[in-house]
Amino acid sequence: MWCGSRRAVRGLDDCAVVWVRPRRHLGRARVHVRVAGGGERASTLRRGTSDTAWDGPIRGRAHDLRLGLPNSARESATGRALTAPLSDHLHRGTPLPAAAGSVAIGFGPYLSCKMVPILEAVPNFSEGRDLGWIGELLQVIERESVEVLDWTADREHHRSVVTYIGDLESVETASIAAALFAMDGIDLRTHQGLHPRIGALDVLPFVPLHDLTMDLAVESARRVAGRLAEEGIPVYLYGEARYGTTASRPDRSLASIRRGGFEALQGGFPAGREPDLAAPQWLGKPHPTAGVTCVGARRVLLAWNVFVEGISFYALKAIARELRESGGGFKHLRALALELPESGRLQISMNLEDPEATSPYNVFGAIEERVEAGGGQVVETEVIGMIPDPLVLPAAVDRFRILHPGESRLLSRRVAEHVSARGISHTRV
Repeated sequence: MWCGSRRAVRGLDDCAVVWVRPRRHLGRARVHVRVAGGGERASTLRRGTSDTAWDGPIRGRAHDLRLGLPNSARESATGRALTAPLSDHLHRGTPLPAAAGSVAIGFGPYLSCKMVPILEAVPNFSEGRDLGWIGELLQVIERESVEVLDWTADREHHRSVVTYIGDLESVETASIAAALFAMDGIDLRTHQGLHPRIGALDVLPFVPLHDLTMDLAVESARRVAGRLAEEGIPVYLYGEARYGTTASRPDRSLASIRRGGFEALQGGFPAGREPDLAAPQWLGKPHPTAGVTCVGARRVLLAWNVFVEGISFYALKAIARELRESGGGFKHLRALALELPESGRLQISMNLEDPEATSPYNVFGAIEERVEAGGGQVVETEVIGMIPDPLVLPAAVDRFRILHPGESRLLSRRVAEHVSARGISHTRV
């Protein structure tokens, strides 16, 4: 028995056919979600995995990276297994067609389907070098019936980012399991990387996708935060998950929370930087090895790195300072200039927290203009995680000089809105 719809949502870059099949397992009815379709994208190795086969420590070897389907469905959905080499610097998995913001479910010979809200989590872990450990982490996450859309690991940042979606309960359970796995496996006392960090699980944002309210995402964030504090990990709440700004709880950005890194907190939390949820067993200090976790709720953002060459690191720092919001630049933009010690490359590492309010295309143009004025050039851009629609549309409009552009003309978005508004009609099996 199958029912399905072609869906896409804000923050996900394409449509996909999402099929839901009820099945029996150990005497309980379960719903299995299968993502199929995607045409050429489904057979093109790029990024993201939901079922990663690891066979020991991984350093530059080729490994079987498969779609997140049951064993019996893998060959029929993709035609073949996907494989790719994992380099020593930056490692990614394989792509899944973009998943829906909500999926259709139903039972019986005629399936009367309804839309199920979907929650996204994008945890950032302070481990980017041990791919064997990262593979085990992915398996821990996937055991909780979530779909891993994407993962990246960067050796020089010494950081990995995983993106997964599912219903609220599954995403919460997977996030807690991942946090405990990171607590046991990462020791910040020996961790050295470019990216600022204060926790083994450094940041855990929850993102409501189509048909899910921000209030529900906030509730999920706070439930998970409470459980982590019970397990011994102090928690800062940020974004929409904050309890409110008062004199004793000032408004804090992630940058201000992480200033000075884990080392600045080891002796105890400075005045004004106490966590929202403490772990009593550590007497006002962070977990001795896992540090502190920032848990939040937010909208879809764009995390990206722009690589440049031909200018000095000093000049790049000045550009980053000028572009970020705190320097009087673009609203919602956080930017940091970095010099990668192993490769010798320069990059501006950025978070654009509202890519619909501030155009990523305008930000990129400003970077390119300033770098070229200094005698350098932009080499390439790396997007971390899923690609938001507002990143793609302005570039297409400019390159092709499209008449009458607008997100209302994006097919994926209109189909998503249509299906969400009307539901799915009865489908004969």
